[in-house]
Amino acid sequence: MILHEKWLQIALDTQTLTLFHGERELTRYAVSTARNGAGEQRGSGCTPRGIHRVRLRIGANCPMGTVFRGRRPTGEIFSAELAAASAQRDWILTRILWLTGCELGKNRGGMVDTLRRYIYIHGCPESEPMGEPHSHGCIRMRNQNLVDLFNQTALGTVVVIR
Repeated sequence: MILHEKWLQIALDTQTLTLFHGERELTRYAVSTARNGAGEQRGSGCTPRGIHRVRLRIGANCPMGTVFRGRRPTGEIFSAELAAASAQRDWILTRILWLTGCELGKNRGGMVDTLRRYIYIHGCPESEPMGEPHSHGCIRMRNQNLVDLFNQTALGTVVVIR
């Protein structure tokens, strides 16, 4: 598909994220996508498919485990005590790669807009399973893996979710 630059592929069937440079695989990570499966509708809790790009990179200099709310660091660092105090919280940790859809009517615009659905690649607590669909629509990663990926991912990087 893309032969000259870095790009990401998220495979919903294998729950993996692969970083490519052209056709060459650089690295592969286990991820967790939506518990509700694939889908593009706002409010569905599904992971949107198709071609996307990294619209924003958030948290570049934040410490590992930084807690985000509304895409801003709260000043907290994730801990077992914090988790116990907010057991039902959907934790967004460490870094955020905010995605925007590239396909009008499929994942961009109207009720299928990935950006307006706040779909991210983000970190999560180490207790969360990887390789299984458990998120609310986003792509969850282990925090250290996310930092590694974040450091190799520029604004505008193509992300194919299939």
